[in-house]
Amino acid sequence: MNEYRLDEVEDRYEELGVQLSDPAVASDHARLRALGKERAELEEVVLALRELRGAEREGDEARAMAKDERDPEMSEFLRAEQAEAERKVAELKDKLEILLLPKDPNDEKNVLLEIRAGAGGQESALFAGDLYEMYRRYAERRKWKSEVLSSSPADVGGYKEIVVEIRGNGAYSRLKHESGVHRVQRIPVTESSGRIHTSTATVAVLPEAEDVDVHVDPNDLEIQVYRSSGPGGQSVNTTDSAVRIIHKPSGIKVEVQEERSQLQNKEKGMRYLRSRLLQAAQDEAAAKEAAARRAQVGTGERSEKIRTYNFPQNRVTDHRIKDSARSKTLPPVMEGDLDDFVDALLAEERRRQLAGADGPAA
Repeated sequence: MNEYRLDEVEDRYEELGVQLSDPAVASDHARLRALGKERAELEEVVLALRELRGAEREGDEARAMAKDERDPEMSEFLRAEQAEAERKVAELKDKLEILLLPKDPNDEKNVLLEIRAGAGGQESALFAGDLYEMYRRYAERRKWKSEVLSSSPADVGGYKEIVVEIRGNGAYSRLKHESGVHRVQRIPVTESSGRIHTSTATVAVLPEAEDVDVHVDPNDLEIQVYRSSGPGGQSVNTTDSAVRIIHKPSGIKVEVQEERSQLQNKEKGMRYLRSRLLQAAQDEAAAKEAAARRAQVGTGERSEKIRTYNFPQNRVTDHRIKDSARSKTLPPVMEGDLDDFVDALLAEERRRQLAGADGPAA
């Protein structure tokens, strides 16, 4: 643990406190918000550091007193106090080591979830709909807001694809490991012989881009409007309110038809486009966004999976987790109870960071 770095963090924390009490800063709302956010991010480290120093003092005092104590009973008591302080010191050092790990710059961003039917035909579309409901309920549990940006409903129910914006503190940090192939094993409603089928849906998690993250030149855009349609292609609107936006330099295309207003659809489409462009820009391994998404979600084949939802066995298994959090009973998960999986995946990410790797193993 780098003591010099900890001293720098504490000095910066105190400096920010002074700046925040400056009347000139209080009148500048943007600066006040930025400084307040920075101080809040440092606070957990500083509080843990101060608790650590207190525990170290307690341990030193108990050790010194026990050394000169002649009463055996009091000496035993002081040794126990010393041991407890040393245990607390070790625990706080571990906590600080984790707190000082580099943070993903996207962790506090809102996210866009792209859920697409994979292998399995109609059943995969129904499963894509189940995943959408699962994430919508998870957002509700976390007091986050969710909004459908784009969807392509399937004739039998569910979705061929659906794009959902989820807004809330730390949304990306808790959803980023959901990217990949999700596999379902169950008896389809259309299966008369009772055979279990295996189908898949893919999930891609994109950090939402702010205007400052991605500059979009209006001259680089081709914006088309058309009449929105529902399942099977039937018209659901009598005006040209649906919007298709094509970013000509990258070839990225987004389509939004959820709202009756062309203006609202265009605004949603621009949010979606900026996030797609940010995702492409942040992927060092791929020159184009399509390649980045293929790397993230795989091909959608049944053999690929990050998680399996087994209905006959009433169990959900995450294949990236090695401990007791690996499996959970299925109904609570489908109701949005994902925190055990999320916490285990974040713990694995921290473990690999400490070991010099990059995030949870697939």
